[in-house]
Amino acid sequence: MIEKLLLKELVAFEKISLDFSNGLVVFTGPSGAGKSVLMGALLSNFGYSMPSYASVCEMSISKPEDMQNELYMLDNELVVKSLKKDKVRYYLNDQNIPKKSLEEIFSPYVRYLSVRDKGGLDSKTLLSIVDNSISSRDDKYKDKLSLFKEKYYELKSAQKELDEIYAKESKLADLIEMTTFEIQKIDSIDPKIGEDEELLEVKQQLSRIDKLKDTLNNMQGIFEFEHKVFELYRLANKDSSLFADAINQLRVDVQDMVALSGELEEMDIESVLNRIEALSSLKNRYGSIEEAIAYKDRKTAELSGYKHIEEDKSELEHFISEQSKVLDAISKEVSIARMDEIEVLKSRIDPLLEQLKLPNIYFEAGLVSMTESGIDEITIGLGSSKISTLSGGEFNRLRLALLVAGTSRASKQQGVVILDEIDANVSGDESIAIANMLVELSNIYQVFAISHQPHLASKANQHILVTKDSDKSQAIILDDEGRIEEIARIVGGEQKSDEALKFARALL
Repeated sequence: MIEKLLLKELVAFEKISLDFSNGLVVFTGPSGAGKSVLMGALLSNFGYSMPSYASVCEMSISKPEDMQNELYMLDNELVVKSLKKDKVRYYLNDQNIPKKSLEEIFSPYVRYLSVRDKGGLDSKTLLSIVDNSISSRDDKYKDKLSLFKEKYYELKSAQKELDEIYAKESKLADLIEMTTFEIQKIDSIDPKIGEDEELLEVKQQLSRIDKLKDTLNNMQGIFEFEHKVFELYRLANKDSSLFADAINQLRVDVQDMVALSGELEEMDIESVLNRIEALSSLKNRYGSIEEAIAYKDRKTAELSGYKHIEEDKSELEHFISEQSKVLDAISKEVSIARMDEIEVLKSRIDPLLEQLKLPNIYFEAGLVSMTESGIDEITIGLGSSKISTLSGGEFNRLRLALLVAGTSRASKQQGVVILDEIDANVSGDESIAIANMLVELSNIYQVFAISHQPHLASKANQHILVTKDSDKSQAIILDDEGRIEEIARIVGGEQKSDEALKFARALL
């Protein structure tokens, strides 16, 4: 239920602040005063594709008991706000929210019926009306529908996974062959981390081996003068320890170089170069030895997964087969309940249509391939006319009758219904019937209606007058005397006669 509305700078409205009542809220006033603009602001904040003209539009809403959302915090009191500067931004309890998300949250609880809209009577919507009618008195049916949808989405998910396996299966042999080849290619080289750097150093040493050997041969005589140097230090009475350490280190280094020279001479230069080339090919392909090893590990895991695909496919095929049997059984039970309920709905709708001066409704039901709505498809018509041939007024009154019939068994508040001139261009009897139906509907919904008829205005729990003077619009909640004046204006025009005033009092 919408409890409060605050608007600023909405076309000709400078500022509006309204506290709404439960039940039926009717907006009246001269044409062009801004009633539809006002309704458009409400609808825009609920996520409808209406333009938002207000610089500020803020609604305080009492949250329906079953409203939930995983992404946004939903307190018992909700505040939806839109702010328009360079663009329109929407907020839910001060959380920034896309308009599309507002629509997803509020669409189950806010219904909009307009004479300019001939939608909302497709098979899915009609099935929803039938289901709601059954669920209003049968909790087990409601649970059955929930179970069906849960199983249906599980089946669709499994089928999608199986389709992906089938798509892969045709390429599986090629994938296994290619993956095996790539793994074997890396395994055949068997790279070790850091090995490439070591081999490059060996390559450099091999390129200098001849010079290394010549230099070693030429410097061997240096150690023959070692004793003469020690004799010099002794005669000069100086410390020879530093020289001793240096000559000993040189002797160790020379021995190491001789050993290295021997190792290098024994090496197969061609095999070293071939190994470097093999490692370079891996580095060129994968970026580094580390990445080549990581790639091999990933491909090994993929290969293991490919080998399990056949097993996964068998499990999925079995699951889909069993799940299909369960869904088939549930959908048939749902279908039988729906066909029975159609007759019940028809018995409730036809008297309403008679009041609205419309012919009886007919339902056509058939079976279709399974969807999230089951295996049923429903279409309707009036008398001998199909839905597509109805006028806007006839279509809207039919929707109203379906809404009233479908919610007459509901035991708790259902949300908000917003109607735009539903009683336009109708006779007095039709206008009275519409008003009475909206009163019944307002026991379940908070109903907002724009009207130019006295009967609907007189039935309102709250009557709001929208006027425009000197290009400035305003909206005020009428008291009893104000309602008499406004209903008299609707009946007799701006120059209200005594008869019009008397009629207005009688209606109230």
